[in-house]
Amino acid sequence: MLKREMYLSRIRGFYDSDLIKILVGIRRCGKSVILKQIMNELKERKIDESHIIYINFELIEYEELQDYKKLNTYIKEKILDEKKYYIFLDEIQKVDKFEEVINSLRASIENISIFITGSNSKLLSNELSTVLSGRYVLFNIYPLSYKEFVEITGKDGKLEDTFWNFVKWGGLPNRTQFTDESNIKDYLHSVFDSIILRDVVERLGLKDTVLFDLLLQYIVDTTGRQFSAENVINFLKNEGKSVSTETLYIYLDALCKALMIKKIYRYDIHGKAILKTLNKYYMTDLGIAQIKNNNFEINKSFAIENIVYNELLERGYEVYIGKIKDGEIDFIATKTDEKLYFQVTYLLQDDKVKEREFEAFNEVNDNYPKYVLSLDKADFSKNGIIHKNIIDWLLEK
Repeated sequence: MLKREMYLSRIRGFYDSDLIKILVGIRRCGKSVILKQIMNELKERKIDESHIIYINFELIEYEELQDYKKLNTYIKEKILDEKKYYIFLDEIQKVDKFEEVINSLRASIENISIFITGSNSKLLSNELSTVLSGRYVLFNIYPLSYKEFVEITGKDGKLEDTFWNFVKWGGLPNRTQFTDESNIKDYLHSVFDSIILRDVVERLGLKDTVLFDLLLQYIVDTTGRQFSAENVINFLKNEGKSVSTETLYIYLDALCKALMIKKIYRYDIHGKAILKTLNKYYMTDLGIAQIKNNNFEINKSFAIENIVYNELLERGYEVYIGKIKDGEIDFIATKTDEKLYFQVTYLLQDDKVKEREFEAFNEVNDNYPKYVLSLDKADFSKNGIIHKNIIDWLLEK
């Protein structure tokens, strides 16, 4: 089992904190595995197993505990002494009024540390923020990074072949169990169906699964391009679906809440302001994109851009599109006092492409690092702008 150290290193400092630790990520991205790895580390610290309470709400033996009052009673009855208890509640969004249980436990018991996971970011953050008023810390969990994917699958063969396999079929951990493409597709379809049925239809009450299919197809086909509601509505109309702009945004929001897609905003470099118009959408996992791809062959340039975007999020950056006077910079990544600029392209195959990618930084008048990422093996760095091979960059520490 791969130890997801990048996440564990961020969470360790909170193991004994009274803040609620929330792990949020798309279904099957590995949240439960991280919980179990935390529990293993607690056992290595000689924490008695009776002081580790684990409930997975996807297991039928815990179905009764989806009643929030029974859950509250069950946990309180297990706390028998003054030593610290560690409570792990996996996929807690299945419990109605779960936030009341969390708040009640925090208010009535001092010697507990609570960890919860969920597959819906807005559900967790909005409901809990109202009740807990900042008494929690949120960790976004993503599918495997390319580096983790290589660690799991091994380095046999060419790294470039491994990279294209990752681009095509994504980083959901369980898909690495399969080598046959039909098996991978079947698995990814099952994940997609469970997201739509459980996190959208069941939880949010939006039942037009055909509309979700078509909408996701459109997002896949236009990944990395400026989003236009008018274009989507026309596309859906051609497919026999007439929807209002309001309905379109309700379904888009549902896909974002289910963590299948992510919206990225533009940042005006000169005006130093986040813009709410002409945003873009990227896929959380390119394996889901592959099974919803209408063109069979995914656009490699945009897929690579998507990979870089996901990697930056996984490394803990806030990411924006950079708006400049005559165009845009693919990504601006910020973290505390750090800022990085990125241009991403498939290959720097001629002088025209090199000029386009490198000169995009001409309007950026600061000294923060600027990168051009491509699959070229030669180093084209110049004028203080760093060029890197994407695979090498993905494998960096």
